[in-house]
This record gives sequence, structure tokens and C-alpha cells, in this order.
Amino acid sequence: MAETALDHAHAAMEATHDEATRMAFYQQLVGTELFMLLEHDTDDENISPKIFPAEGHSFVLVFDTEGRLAEFAGAGAAYAALSGRAIAGLLAPEGFGLGINLGVAPSEMLMPPDAVQWLKQTLGKGPDEVETKVREFGPPGVLPESLLKGLDARLASAVGLAENAYLAGVVYENGADGHMLGIIDAMPGAEAALAQAVSEVLQFSGLEAAALDVGFFSAEDQIAARLARVGLRFDLPKPAPVVHEEITPPGMDPDKPPRLK
Repeated sequence: MAETALDHAHAAMEATHDEATRMAFYQQLVGTELFMLLEHDTDDENISPKIFPAEGHSFVLVFDTEGRLAEFAGAGAAYAALSGRAIAGLLAPEGFGLGINLGVAPSEMLMPPDAVQWLKQTLGKGPDEVETKVREFGPPGVLPESLLKGLDARLASAVGLAENAYLAGVVYENGADGHMLGIIDAMPGAEAALAQAVSEVLQFSGLEAAALDVGFFSAEDQIAARLARVGLRFDLPKPAPVVHEEITPPGMDPDKPPRLK
């Protein structure tokens, strides 16, 4: 089976053992769709993860592909498809650890409960909303490679949530300056999720939240044209055409977040 982005991030972390690659791994983990092994199928928002005791703790198992889950538990195994972010939020209050790709991939690892708790707390630092006017945009200045790679990866996973985005230097009317990621033609209701995703990239890049602002603009706005002239462009993938209706796996409906039984 082909290696995944999570495998690559894990390998980099294991090879270097430095803070930057460790944070890059967790950034990849929270943004990845994971398949959580359940006790049984469910047709509502209440899910019962299968619990495995190890090293004095209780662990819930997740896999970063359906094939890996099937390899571990069998083709008919029940699962819920959730982001790593959502899974950390579910497990931390219950004191569970997280078993990742156990026995089926080079990225296999056990995250003890205190690490899951740390991950949830890190993700809890959401962005602040402010309003201010822009005086001018310019080319982006020197930014850490970890930030640029993180933005590229996270925006590449935001399928269909916006048309594109531009990273540019910015000067505001009050004289403050910095950088802005201008997101163009975001889907209605997707703004909060996109802002949170960028905030997480900042957190796992070791930068202060103030290092990068996020703005949302229509492609018809004059400001979008100004960004396009000077900014570094990121294209977001388009969703694949829907050819037939499928049953939504538990946990994938944002209006019905899962609850542990």
C-alpha cells in the first residue's frame, strides 16, 4: 500500500526528533480524515469506539485510510470517519489515548491520554475576529518554510471550500503591518472553518497568531485583484462530481457532531 502524507510526516519526525517536525506531524494529524474503529455500526450521532487497553491506559484506534482499517480489523468492521481535530476533541475529556495505524503502517504509534489532552488544548486556541481597513498590499516577506508548507497542505485538503487564496504583505490604515491570507469566494458558512484551519497552521508552525491575518473577499471585489497582483497564490481543489448518493458515515455531518456512548 502506498505511503500517505501522515506516514511521511511521521518519518520526518522520527528521523530528526526536533520540535519543528514534531509540530508538523501533529498539524498533519489534526487535518487528516481518520477512520475510527467502532464496536458496531450506528445510524445516529452516538458512536461507541472500540477500546483497547495498553500500557496502563485505554486507547481508541484510528487509521488514515479505510484500507488500513480493513487490514487491521476486517472488511466489515464498523467505523466513523472524522478529522483528527474532531477525534482529539472527543477523546480528551474521556481520558482515552489514541492508537494510530497500529500494525499496518510505518506511522504506527500510541499517543497517551496526556498527549491527546495537549492536542485538544492546542486546538482550542482559536482565531480572534477583528475589523480594520487595508492601506496597501505588497509581496509577502520572508516566512518560515514550515508555515508555507503547512498552508499549502491545509488548503489542499479544503476541497470545494473556496476558489483560491493569496498570501501577501499588508499595511493597515492604523500603520500596523504584517501578512494576510486573502481567501477568495469562500463557500457560505465555510469562513469559520477556514480561519480555524489557518490558525492551527500558525500554532503548529510555532508562530504567534498575529503573524498572519485571514480575510475573505469576493472575486469581484477590487481588493481581490490587488491581492492577485502581488500575492502568492494557493489554489483549492474542486470537489469531484457526485455520481450517486451515498450513506454518510457517522460523524461526517457537521450538523450532527458525534457523541461517545
